[in-house]
Amino acid sequence: MNKRTIFPLLMKEGGRGRLGLRQPPLNLSLHKGEKSCLMKFFRHHRGLTFIEMMVVVVIILVLSAIVLPVAKFSIRRQREVELKRNLRMMRDAIDAYHEAAAPTTPGTTPKIQTKFGTDGWPPTLENLVDGETMIGDVKGKKLRFLRRIPIDPITNSYEWGLRSSQDEPEDRMWGGENVWDVYCKSHVLSLDGVTYYDEW
Repeated sequence: MNKRTIFPLLMKEGGRGRLGLRQPPLNLSLHKGEKSCLMKFFRHHRGLTFIEMMVVVVIILVLSAIVLPVAKFSIRRQREVELKRNLRMMRDAIDAYHEAAAPTTPGTTPKIQTKFGTDGWPPTLENLVDGETMIGDVKGKKLRFLRRIPIDPITNSYEWGLRSSQDEPEDRMWGGENVWDVYCKSHVLSLDGVTYYDEW
């Protein structure tokens, strides 16, 4: 029995013959027109041209020029909000200290012992954190007004400008008698374009 008579017996519709042999591969030959279409497709999609790449680079640069200033503005605006919040928190603590040391309400007695010559204002910012001993408490309990001294988000420092009750409003040198007010030490124009941070 030669190959011509054996081959039809080996082939079945499932893809394998009785001896487990695969069918011969399908003929995937293409006509000339189909080959030329495929060649044009691959030639056209083989990669970006130099002009296309330059256009992409220009678009990226334009988007970066737009996004970066907006991001910087947003970060600075957030720092200004944090600065206002920290200043308000410390000023509220200073006022609370003074109210406890020298109450303004008639008939109210002082709650804490204060240093002589401070006029009821805290001697330093640290006194707001450390607290002062309460008057009449046998255990020496302290009344605290601030959990911690906040950081200045503009200067990224814990150093704040201080002003005593004896200082002039425009003074930039602390007299040291007490702490009547705090301010940012940065003389940079704020985003409103009118005020400086050390005026806040």
